[in-house]
This record gives sequence, structure tokens and C-alpha cells, in this order.
Amino acid sequence: MIIPKFIYGTAWKEERTTKLVELALESGFFAIDTANQARHYSEARVGDALVYMAKKGIQRSDVWLQTKFTPLNGQDDRIPYDPMASLALQVEQSLTSSLEHLQTDYLDSYLLHAPYNHPLSGREDFEVWAAIESFYHFGNVKAIGLSNVNLMQLKVLVDQADCKPMMVQNRCYANKAWDKEVRDFCLDEKIHYQGFSLLTANPYVLQDQRVIIMVEKYKVTSI
Repeated sequence: MIIPKFIYGTAWKEERTTKLVELALESGFFAIDTANQARHYSEARVGDALVYMAKKGIQRSDVWLQTKFTPLNGQDDRIPYDPMASLALQVEQSLTSSLEHLQTDYLDSYLLHAPYNHPLSGREDFEVWAAIESFYHFGNVKAIGLSNVNLMQLKVLVDQADCKPMMVQNRCYANKAWDKEVRDFCLDEKIHYQGFSLLTANPYVLQDQRVIIMVEKYKVTSI
């Protein structure tokens, strides 16, 4: 499946998640991003939306679906795995939980939500990455990658991993050249780059006169 150019993000939607995902799919989004991190996402509600939309003709195979493994320091008390288990088992438990939440038997993309170390090193990052690789090789994950990564971390992973990342998802700031160094590296390495928070991370961009003209013309809000 070709990755759609626009991905609907489901962070911070909480109890509105199901209805908003349904609306997104009805409005022409065919890619959904979520995470197994109850602190910021409601992954199971995404699954409810996908089941409902299947009854209306938009099947699971029509939707590009991405979720994430979130390390312990990114979780609240609703941890989707045993925090005392090995890191590899934590990934397995989190992925199993995600598949149950999303009511599917495969994912189009699975990401490490953020590296453990800066710079990338030590047991944690590579043990987790090896576990993610194993699910890619098994076949129930079609692509793998990571989010919230800097250029140094990404270079180390590309150089040392058995299977280099296929996806990178980063927040983009206009005043930092829209993450140009990472984007250029991804282009060279044929890694699919996803920018997120393009609007919320750059509120002053919305004050551009060209945006204001479109807002007035189409009678919409700027965000």
C-alpha cells in the first residue's frame, strides 16, 4: 500500500477519538497514526472507529495504520506491558495489546516512540530495536521506524542495526529549517519522513497573510 501524503494524528483526542477518526476517514484521510500510550492516546478508540467504518465500506486494507511502542518514561500508570519484564518482552506485550486495541492482525508501520539514550547507545535502544525488527521479519508489521529522533541517533541506528528504519516521525519547527538535516539524511537513505505538529509547533506561521486570506476565503479556522 502506498503511504498517503497526509496522516491523521490521534494524540490528545481522548473520548472524542472514535468520532474524530471516523470523521477523518469520511473526509478523505486514509492514514491513521496512534500509540499504545494512554497518557496521550486512546488506541482502543481508534480500533472502534476502524470497525465501525468497515461496516460503511472503508475496510482495514484501505487504511494505512501506524502505532508505537512507548518506553516506560513516556507512560503514566496505565502501562500496556509488564515494566519488570525484559525490554524485548515489553515490546511483544505492547504490540500484542496494540493489535487487540486496533482489532487487526497487522500494522502498516510500527515505531519506537522515542530513543532511550542520547546519543544512541547502550542496551535499551538496541534491545528494543531488535525486538521491533523481529516483528517486521515475522510479517505482522509491514514497516518499522522511530519518532522523536535527532540526526546523530538516526545515523547510529542506520549504521548498526540489522534492519535500518523505514520511517522517521519528527516534530517540525519552521525556525529550525523544518528539520532539514534529518529530512535530507532520510532522503539519502530512502527513509520515509513524517513531519508532525506542523501547525501547532509553528503558530506564528498561521499569521502569514497568505493563510489569513485562505481562512477568510473559505470561511474556516486556521487550525
